[in-house]
Amino acid sequence: MKIFRNLALAVAALVCACSPGQQKAEAPKAAEGQTTIRFATDWRAQAEHGGFYQAVATGEYAKRGLDVRILQGGPGVNVPQLLAAGQVEMGMGSNSFIVVNLAQEKVPVKAVAAFMQKDPQVLIAHEGTGVNSIADLKGRPILLSDASINAFWVWLKAKYGFTDDQVRKYAFSPAPFLADKRVAQQGYVTSEPYTLEKEGGIKPKVMLLADEGYPSYATMVLATDKLIAENPQAVKAFVEASAAGWRSYLYGDPKPGDALILKDNPEMTQDVLDQAREKLKSYGIVDGGDQAAIGRMTDARWAEFFNMAAKERVYPADLDYKQAYTLQFAP
Repeated sequence: MKIFRNLALAVAALVCACSPGQQKAEAPKAAEGQTTIRFATDWRAQAEHGGFYQAVATGEYAKRGLDVRILQGGPGVNVPQLLAAGQVEMGMGSNSFIVVNLAQEKVPVKAVAAFMQKDPQVLIAHEGTGVNSIADLKGRPILLSDASINAFWVWLKAKYGFTDDQVRKYAFSPAPFLADKRVAQQGYVTSEPYTLEKEGGIKPKVMLLADEGYPSYATMVLATDKLIAENPQAVKAFVEASAAGWRSYLYGDPKPGDALILKDNPEMTQDVLDQAREKLKSYGIVDGGDQAAIGRMTDARWAEFFNMAAKERVYPADLDYKQAYTLQFAP
């Protein structure tokens, strides 16, 4: 599962990364006539990154003049820091809080496309406990990570009146959830529900936040202002090729992308990839369920997100949140 990065630590790391003494690593040389793009993901290779791996495997990037090299994330990988330090040309933004937080800190990085129209974040409860909707979790203990408290928990409190005394520490283990039927926990629709069914032997109640109005985008492509200004053609090509890769991965033959995922992440298994891909389709995570322009963003959606967060005093009301993204490249 992708784990949200701690935003405060990310910003601190960015300050260090941008210091005068920081030495930038030389970019690998691309084939003649191609532009190298090192693309950092936010977690280890998985189906949630499938469209990007598919675009590499099927040559969508190459035929647009790009030599794309995916650098998978992990527990110690900080994508904004890599971007600021020049270690990568593009990277992945997990959710809208991360992107707007960078704008608040005036970091010269923007979201150029969103490859998940719905954030895959879910709340999971036990069946038969009277929980039929998210609202029914009011007053119940909920297992949350520290980073989630600074992200979707803000929205849950605003919409449902949840309170901080409901929060219990989530250490990314299903044991506390399985031990207490009153407890709910966070998760990704593509991950934890399957794990609980496979290893815990239960079929949990799964509630996708996005289907209840949670406005965050997910799996955004981030690019530096410098790259956008100096090579907009490369950014445009990356977005177009990624969209083609995602359409192929979801609705065509996913085997080429899966092969690269399994190569990068030997701990991944084919059954996990298969069920995650089906969840991405059935819940409309990537395309909103309409197979429309994959990667799209809108001013209205960003305004909805920002207004929600500003109302809860996450950001000052006068923050220029539009510095967090550009619609120049999004379909």
